[in-house]
Amino acid sequence: MRNYVLFDDHSWNDLLPLTYTKPCAELRIGILTIREKWENVLNEKLTFQTQEYLQEKYALKLSVDTTFINGKILPNKQLVESIKNLKPETGLRKDNLLIAYRTEKQKRLDVMERFTDVIEFTNQITAINYPWDIFLKNAEAIELDCEFLTHNRKSQPISNSNKVIGDVNRIFIEEGAVIEASIFNTKSGVIYIGKDAEVMEGSIVRGPFVLGEHSVLKLATKVYGPTTIGPHSKVGGEINNSVVMGYSNKAHDGFLGNSVVGEWCNLGADTNNSNLKNNYGAVKLFNYPLETMIDSGLQFCGLMMGDHSKCGINTMFNTGTVVGVGANIFGGGFPPNHIPSFTWGGAEMMEVYQFDKMIETTNRVLARRNLSLDDTDKKILQTIFNQTKKYRQK
Repeated sequence: MRNYVLFDDHSWNDLLPLTYTKPCAELRIGILTIREKWENVLNEKLTFQTQEYLQEKYALKLSVDTTFINGKILPNKQLVESIKNLKPETGLRKDNLLIAYRTEKQKRLDVMERFTDVIEFTNQITAINYPWDIFLKNAEAIELDCEFLTHNRKSQPISNSNKVIGDVNRIFIEEGAVIEASIFNTKSGVIYIGKDAEVMEGSIVRGPFVLGEHSVLKLATKVYGPTTIGPHSKVGGEINNSVVMGYSNKAHDGFLGNSVVGEWCNLGADTNNSNLKNNYGAVKLFNYPLETMIDSGLQFCGLMMGDHSKCGINTMFNTGTVVGVGANIFGGGFPPNHIPSFTWGGAEMMEVYQFDKMIETTNRVLARRNLSLDDTDKKILQTIFNQTKKYRQK
C-alpha cells in the first residue's frame, strides 16, 4: 500500500513567519489547508517531512513504498494522476521545482539531491512560495475547494431576510449556519458558509468568500473577495482579499486588506493596515532567509502576521508589515515594518516579550476554547523564541 508524505523544501523558510509553527502543507488557502486538499483527492492520511523541531507534533511515517509530495503545491486533477502513475525511484518536476518523488527506500527524502530519473510535468501548477501568494492565489483555491466539497450536495436554504445579487446557487450553506438580513453578491465568485457559522445582520459580502465552521461575521461587516475566514474566528469591520487562518479574531471596526493572519491572533478595535504605498510603488517585505527587505512586485500588499500575535486598539500597520510569532503590539504611531517574534511594544519602544509571560497569555486565550498548550507546543514555541533572538537584538 502506498504511503504519502508532504515534504518541505526551501520555501518553508521563505514562508516564515507563517511556517514557524507548522509545515507548509498546514497553511490554509481557499477553504481547506493544503494537507486537507491532498488527503481528499488521494483518500489517504498524509504525514510530514518538515523541520526537526516540528517533527514531534507533525509526525513522519515511512514505508517501503513512499511517495513524497511537495507541501507547498496545491493538487489538481492532472497533477494527482501524474503522481499516482509514478514508478519507484522516479520523480516529477516543474522546471527546477521538485513536485513529487516515489521511492522504495525507507528513509527521508533528501530535498537537495540532484535526481536523475525525473519526469517534467507540462501542465500548470499552483505553488505557495511566499506569504503573499496565499491571498494572491486564494480565488482559484476557493473555487476548486468549493467545487470539491459541494459536489452532488445540496445547500441549506438561505433565509428570505437576505438579499442575493447574482446566482443564489453559487452560495453554499453548511448545516447549522445562521445568516440573516445581509447582502451577498456572487457575480465575482462563490460564497461558502461553513458548519455552525454565523453572518450577523447588515453584513455585505462579495465573493469569492469563505466563512469557516463556527466562525462569525459581526454586525455590518463589509467583505471584498477573494477572502477566507478560517474556522473558529470572529471578524468585523472591512476586509479585502485576505486570509485569516483560523482561531483568530478581528472582531471590531478597522481595515484588513491584502493580508494573511495566522492562528490564535487578535487585532484590537480599529486596527488598520495600509495595503498601498503613498507613491503607489511596489511593496517590500522582510524576508527571513535573506534577513532583509525584498521586493514583492505587488502594488497592494498589507500585513503578514505569525501565530499567537496580538495588537492593541487603534494599531496602525504600515504597508508590507511582517509580524512574527507571539508578538504583542500596542501604542501610537506606526510600528516597524518587521516586528520580530516575541516582541512587546510598538513605535515608541520595543522590548522582549518574556517567554513565560507569553505562555501565560496564550493559555488564557486557549482556555476560552477549552484548550491548553501541551508540552510539545511549548517546546516548539521555545525553539522559535531561541531561533528568533537575533532579530530582537537588531
